[in-house]
Amino acid sequence: MKQLFLLALIGTFSFSSCEKASLEAPSSELLIESFQSWNGDSLPEYPKGKPKISIVKVTIPPQSELPKHYHPVINAGVLLTGELTVIDSKGDTLHMKAGDPIVELVNQVHFGKNEGDIPAEIVVFYAGTEGSEIVVKD
Repeated sequence: MKQLFLLALIGTFSFSSCEKASLEAPSSELLIESFQSWNGDSLPEYPKGKPKISIVKVTIPPQSELPKHYHPVINAGVLLTGELTVIDSKGDTLHMKAGDPIVELVNQVHFGKNEGDIPAEIVVFYAGTEGSEIVVKD
């Protein structure tokens, strides 16, 4: 009798979890698609050479900023937590909040600053080539 009860209980949980799984279909959401960086400048052509993809998670502590820098390769990211303000050398400014995507500047000096009270974490995807730098400090 105990075995029948256990089998019935396991069957109930198995059926309900299968039923729930079938109700939740996979999905995808396009966060950003662009031929331009965030300040409106056109993205350059991809460089020739052996492709190298880098994915970097950057954490900017509260009330701090990154040094001025530039990226010689096309890159894009998503801010996971916190808030981030990105400023280019012309004074163009982008204010980001968690969940916001960005297509970054290429070969233009800029920096980011976190004026918030929690760390700003951003994951950035770089499409470079073998031997190329992804970030150069100015």
